[in-house]
Amino acid sequence: MATRRDFIKQLSTVAGLGIASSLGLSFRATPVQAAPGLGDDWYVQEESLPQLRAFVAFGAQPAIWDDWTADVQDCIARIAKAIAQFQPVTVLCRSNELALAKRKCGTTNMRFLTTPLDDVWIRDSGANFAVDEQGGLYAIDFNFSGWGGKQQHANDAQVASLMSSDAKATYIRSQLTGEGGGIEVDGNGTAIMTESCWVNSNRNPGWSKAQVDAELKAMLGLRKIIWLPGIKGKDITDAHVDFYARFVKPGVVIANLDNDPASYDYAVTRTHLEILKTATDADGKRLQIHTLSPPRTLRSNKFTRDNPDFAPGYINYFPVNGGIIAPQFGDASADAASKALLEKLYPGRKVVQLNIDAVAAGGGGIHCVTQQQPRV
Repeated sequence: MATRRDFIKQLSTVAGLGIASSLGLSFRATPVQAAPGLGDDWYVQEESLPQLRAFVAFGAQPAIWDDWTADVQDCIARIAKAIAQFQPVTVLCRSNELALAKRKCGTTNMRFLTTPLDDVWIRDSGANFAVDEQGGLYAIDFNFSGWGGKQQHANDAQVASLMSSDAKATYIRSQLTGEGGGIEVDGNGTAIMTESCWVNSNRNPGWSKAQVDAELKAMLGLRKIIWLPGIKGKDITDAHVDFYARFVKPGVVIANLDNDPASYDYAVTRTHLEILKTATDADGKRLQIHTLSPPRTLRSNKFTRDNPDFAPGYINYFPVNGGIIAPQFGDASADAASKALLEKLYPGRKVVQLNIDAVAAGGGGIHCVTQQQPRV
């Protein structure tokens, strides 16, 4: 199969409206509701707080995944089933694949919502839910653009508004373009973001860093953003933060530390670590930093061999009610170290490790293919 990077190269040769016609895209207007005044008090909660449900998108298709499509569907189903052990799951799927989605995912603690889809990355395309102190629920849409026009996305661009309607949330559409995988918050006013993702002309041309910072604070209920440089152009996301730094809770962060000198992430993860070690949160407190390093050995299979997009990131896990859904990659020592740290940092939660090679082959992980709705 061609990698996603190869797909990007193919896509880059098609310009303007030709992109839409070559990919069979149809552009539909998204209903827009004016954002409430900035004096309102909504904010995005830290992910480990109680959730009402999780969302996944059963959206793999041959146009993107080729002969890996069924493998990716199986992987999404495996993740959905693992989450359903802890809380309800809403599965988005195409109407003509409803029976297939039910067969692969099962129906225990599952609900199915049919809609056109392009792909599986609901963290990026879906709504970012926020709450207020009065129990209100908000759904923030960051105008998913296929990571800056790198992949077909007309259907996935509608997912955030669909999730908002389904959750009966107040819909808020940001002026920024970006993705949920580029957002990491502590629920107490602090976020970590990468400049390579948000301050990037492929998403937000003409926006200064200060303007991006102000809009993100307004949309997410933030008081401070800790900016990491990230790295542009090395992966389809331009370095989403959820592969580099995650909040366990306010004041506690897990950072990715790549120990392979040949990796393009070797230097940047060290730069990130130095920034995080000296950073303070919105209340001026220093952060407690833990590190997890990617595996040095992988299972040898069709997903890992000669695939520069394979993304073996341990910090791309998903907290659920009473559990942590985490990846394992076949490196016994590294897998065990990841599980041990997660058990330490999330006491009382069951850490469930899954083989996600099919999804990792496309450059993502468990966090990338899930999205949570907070319990209010």
